[in-house]
Amino acid sequence: MITIKRKVLFGDCDPEGIVYTPRFSNFALEATHEAMSILFDGPAIATMKKRGFLTPVRAFNLEFLSPVTWDQELQLKVSVHKVGNQSFTFLVQAYLNPDLLAFTATITYVTLSVETKQKITLPEWLRAALTEFNAQQTFNP
Repeated sequence: MITIKRKVLFGDCDPEGIVYTPRFSNFALEATHEAMSILFDGPAIATMKKRGFLTPVRAFNLEFLSPVTWDQELQLKVSVHKVGNQSFTFLVQAYLNPDLLAFTATITYVTLSVETKQKITLPEWLRAALTEFNAQQTFNP
């Protein structure tokens, strides 16, 4: 599991100081991109493009569990949920403190060829990185 810290900024909130609903999707997407950069040991999007593929989002599910307000810090815990033939899914769990889960999200990315924009099988190095990360999660909860 990779943990990304994200401080809630003034611009993330409505006039009451509560995070705008669409910002939660940005928080989750930012966390998965940061997790991929850590997994790939470099900038995720640039690394994938250089290796010939893109990863647009195919599915996104978000569940709100607790309000989040300005100046709070989220601990976004990113883990591999599933690795498929042409896609992979991350689980994001956002905590305000160790006992208060603010939201969860699952994000499924599909792999497309940079050139044709058609689905391709997960590149072997990506499958290996995700599978290894998933195995580490299993043994080190």
